Amino acid sequence: MKRAVRLIFALLLLAAIPAGAQPRVSLLTAEPGADIYQLEGHTALRLTRPGDYDIAVNWGVFDFNAPNFVYRFVKGETDYMCAAYPARLFFEEYAREGRGVTEQVLDLTPAQAARVEQLVWENLRPENRTYRYNYVLDNCATRPLAIVEKALGDTLSLVPPAEFVYGETGLSEADYADGKPDTFRREMTRYHRDYPWYQFGIDLALGAGIDRPVSARERGFSPVYLRELLRDATLPADSAGTRRPAVHSEWRILEGNPEGVCADPTPWPLTPLAVAAYILAAAVIVSVRDIRRRSLSRWFDALLFGVYGLLGCLLTFLIFVSSHEATSPNFLYLWLNPLCLFAAVGTWIKCCQRAVYCYHFCNFAAVLLLLTAHHYFGQALNPAFPLLMTADIIRSATNIYVTRAKR
Repeated sequence: MKRAVRLIFALLLLAAIPAGAQPRVSLLTAEPGADIYQLEGHTALRLTRPGDYDIAVNWGVFDFNAPNFVYRFVKGETDYMCAAYPARLFFEEYAREGRGVTEQVLDLTPAQAARVEQLVWENLRPENRTYRYNYVLDNCATRPLAIVEKALGDTLSLVPPAEFVYGETGLSEADYADGKPDTFRREMTRYHRDYPWYQFGIDLALGAGIDRPVSARERGFSPVYLRELLRDATLPADSAGTRRPAVHSEWRILEGNPEGVCADPTPWPLTPLAVAAYILAAAVIVSVRDIRRRSLSRWFDALLFGVYGLLGCLLTFLIFVSSHEATSPNFLYLWLNPLCLFAAVGTWIKCCQRAVYCYHFCNFAAVLLLLTAHHYFGQALNPAFPLLMTADIIRSATNIYVTRAKR
């Protein structure tokens, strides 16, 4: 990464080189990788001026070793950088990973291509190269598209593909034709099918903001989907009202694996849905036993509500401290909040029993409301959440019943 940043300064000097042949502007799309930040692929802009240079411009550069990187990422203050380096280094990197790379040469006029080149040089300046990364609104795919459209002075007409297969799952658009609108969450789920714990974390952390209907252009936050959009995209109409294809030619520079190099799917017994089923089964068994004995298994409540409370503390940070746009509103807060810790600890303290009893009444009502009416809140639930919420409801109901029976 440091090498790429150092190259920026050298490449800036190229702006002073006399113009030679017409610059060629291409969009490079790398197939998905195994890391979680590579699951939608990667996009870069390629600028080629024969006899002068051949560079890849990459808006996906970050320094994981930067101070407090993880904290800043969670808080929503992740800064990415634009970097430029020889295109051969870009191809060598993906060749080592076994990931295919497709090049789409844009059909720009000499003036438009020169304008793209100028905007790239401006973006590479030290004062401009850093930007605040946003997973779906401002990333490595949206940035190069914005540069091209700014050079055109208009937007491309992006055409959704008739059919699009999602990675190694072999699923296509038709497999999702259920009449429901496309949302950012649904689009993420399609790419994360083999990474259910990653999607579980997204569904936990991000609220109703990613459940609004999105357009085909907004779905282009994914590099591999943006490539599909460009295949039938057209440039703005000329003075005669004629539109021409945005892509002049396309070919695969690196074959690699057409479906990327994603890791093996998580075995079902280890998925969030399976773990949630285990927890629900345990809650049912323990509750039946407690009701028969009229005695509470406080150890189980301490574990269950303790975990829920810790997750509630995370949501508290994301909702009230983080600057991520999509973390609020998050209606899961009705279920996961720091008050769960009170139920975990208070069950062991005799003087808190009445307050814990009141907590379970309120908790029962709140979680039941979320479980039955989440569609009205506009927030989709991860498949594991209803099972975990049902376990919560069962334990609160058991606490209420056993407490009243003792009285």
